[in-house]
Amino acid sequence: MPKKSIYTRKGDKGETGLLSGERIGKDDPRVEAYGTLDELITVLGVAKVHSSSRISEYVHSIQQLLFYVAAELATDHEECGGASGLRRVGAKDVSLLEVIADELTEELPHLSNFVIPGGTKASVFLHQARTVCRRAERRVLSLSKTTEVNPEVIRYVNRLSDLLFVMARYENLEHGEGDYLISRDGVERQTK
Repeated sequence: MPKKSIYTRKGDKGETGLLSGERIGKDDPRVEAYGTLDELITVLGVAKVHSSSRISEYVHSIQQLLFYVAAELATDHEECGGASGLRRVGAKDVSLLEVIADELTEELPHLSNFVIPGGTKASVFLHQARTVCRRAERRVLSLSKTTEVNPEVIRYVNRLSDLLFVMARYENLEHGEGDYLISRDGVERQTK
């Protein structure tokens, strides 16, 4: 029996299907939003394989939840959690990110200047994930101007970018040679 092909040819005219079966343009703000989350999930995968086991475990859990966030964005707000039974991101998910960020921040020196991304591979990829996350947040906000979006999705993506910044610092300070900080006075290295 031949295997089912990966391609369907349904998108050859620039459309894609939502979870509801509705067809929309691949350049639709909804697709931009969940497509950027897909990119974030992938960049997080790269960061995960270069991270310490502690950060890697956190990232793995975040990737899993981001699949649900993307699915939520690929579904009409009214359908999500209703008949479709999709898991919705909630306040507890946002709070968990805050707990992890606070826990890691407690272990790091105070920061009062900008961090120049670099150092360990883990840190660089976490910084890259942070910037993709910020773009995803902008895409979700754009979508929310024309379509109802769960406000917890916006909060989650915003908080996630903060956490990714803290994780990048943690990797450099715990497993690297520290961060380079830049200010009006110049550049200095911050170590633990």
